[in-house]
Amino acid sequence: MKKENGLTAGVSEPEQVDTFMQNLQHPLAETAAYLREVILGTDPAVGEGIYWNTPTFYYTGPMQPFNPKEYKRYLVNFNFFKQDAIRLIFLRGADVANAGGLLEGDFKDGRRMAVFTGLDDVKAKEEFLRTILIELLQTAGQ
Repeated sequence: MKKENGLTAGVSEPEQVDTFMQNLQHPLAETAAYLREVILGTDPAVGEGIYWNTPTFYYTGPMQPFNPKEYKRYLVNFNFFKQDAIRLIFLRGADVANAGGLLEGDFKDGRRMAVFTGLDDVKAKEEFLRTILIELLQTAGQ
């Protein structure tokens, strides 16, 4: 049996993300820091840690037992692959009804992504991002 980690237990690990962000070599590091603030500021139940080698955000509240492959606790993680944008990957993005046009892609596994090209872009889309996160949080504890 796999050892439980912060994500599966719903325990936030901000020190891991602090270290990652301090060492981040990306042209949009300031944008990433602002996105992190927005995500964490959406609700006190949002936790963070480093999973899939990147900052990952998840629901820290109580949950009924579930299949870990359903990613019910998972909210979003960063993708820093491209240097001209930051992508947020929502593994349960297909479950979001009110994305305000922010989520892109139609992956068979339900993933969707949001692309941000800079700080002004994040600020313009911030309301939609919060709406998506709130919707995912509401369905996480069910």
